[in-house]
Amino acid sequence: MDDLLIRRRMDLPITTGSTAQVQRPGTTAQGKQEGAGEGFRQVLERMSAGAEISFSKHAAGRIAQREIPMSPSGLERLSEGVQIARGRGIQDALILMDGSAFIVSAKNSTVITALNSSELKNKAITNIDGTVIL
Repeated sequence: MDDLLIRRRMDLPITTGSTAQVQRPGTTAQGKQEGAGEGFRQVLERMSAGAEISFSKHAAGRIAQREIPMSPSGLERLSEGVQIARGRGIQDALILMDGSAFIVSAKNSTVITALNSSELKNKAITNIDGTVIL
């Protein structure tokens, strides 16, 4: 896929929930959300700032493209999976979590790529040392 197209998609704002106008904490009187228009890349960087795990450019693109949900608790669990892999001496791990798969370099604490549940069927995952199931 064209690198420019991926970058444009990474900068699209993330929207969740219904479109009903409800006053929520963190919104202004006009209903505009503070930080609205924040792209996936910015959210991912903000969420991973406190975590010890990082995402390669390729992995960030795949997560956005495949719409794999990532929450702060999900990042924490993924980080725990990396610690488990590292503790077992695994350098390149397949981490299975919530129906998604992440190929992770445990020695660098970097997510290399990600697959959603529909892409896991009839696939062979190679060049890994071990698997961590969360």
